[in-house]
Amino acid sequence: MERMTTEPRPAPATPDEPALAGGPAFPRLVVPEDRAEAQIPAGQAVPDESLWLTQAQQQVWRIYLRGVHQLDDYLDRALRPHGLSLAEYEILVALSEAPRRKLRMSELADGVHQSRSRLTHTITRMEKAGIVDRTACPDDRRGVWAELTEYGMRRLEAAAPAHVWSVRHALVDAVEPADYEALGRVFAAVQAVPEVAAASTPQA
Repeated sequence: MERMTTEPRPAPATPDEPALAGGPAFPRLVVPEDRAEAQIPAGQAVPDESLWLTQAQQQVWRIYLRGVHQLDDYLDRALRPHGLSLAEYEILVALSEAPRRKLRMSELADGVHQSRSRLTHTITRMEKAGIVDRTACPDDRRGVWAELTEYGMRRLEAAAPAHVWSVRHALVDAVEPADYEALGRVFAAVQAVPEVAAASTPQA
């Protein structure tokens, strides 16, 4: 197998990995024989061969990454005719399901998995559009409520059918029922990994 030099370059003698049915082929990554040439950071243990993904695992992983981005982009575009982004729609749903249709900003950030700074920017834009209001918490000087307005609720109700259709069209109805159920089990297992759960905590 060709050694990796300090400047990455393709391995010309290594053919591309075979594509999955109907999908693209992916170039095979070259695993260096001499790990010293791989420039592993100082103090980091050198992994053994069992760490590296197999060809089949790598294909699935890359298809997953591409699929997540494409699905998010598709769902976002489907909401644009309704004047909403996918992030804004997620906020409206979270507020609509909350008692009295309002949440503390900190609780909302946890529910929609956005950083607090990004959420503040998005809520400011939505407040200008009249679909949410922000009010101070009477029992906490630093606390702020985000509240869904009646106009915001009407916007959510108008956009919901198109969003649900898009989710069905691009995911739920695009796969076999057993595969969809397996997807739920997969991500339940992913969310159960302690480091993953800790990393999903919104940051400021």
